[in-house]
Amino acid sequence: MEVSKDVLDKIYEAIELARSTGKIKKGINEVTKAVERGIAKLVLLASDVNPAEIIMHIEPLCKEKSIPVVKVKSREELGALSGLQRPTTTIAIIQEGEAKNILKDVISKLGK
Repeated sequence: MEVSKDVLDKIYEAIELARSTGKIKKGINEVTKAVERGIAKLVLLASDVNPAEIIMHIEPLCKEKSIPVVKVKSREELGALSGLQRPTTTIAIIQEGEAKNILKDVISKLGK
């Protein structure tokens, strides 16, 4: 799902807050497990993953579990956002921490 710039800014703010006061998962394996267990609150996917087959299962899985998914431009962007020194394909918020209200607002804007 593509979103507007201000919604994306809110999502980034929520990720940063959740990273410091809650819990996030990074990378396709950890995010897949979190989605399968139904503990992910929001999932971000990089659009530039190559080959695309690596992340193809995430969107249908999230839809099945009613977890919002947002696509972002690059793996580098996600890597920086998650505090890694390298790119990552996906991020999921597991525990919101202080980002609870921001996340609630974002999810309502995404229509979930």
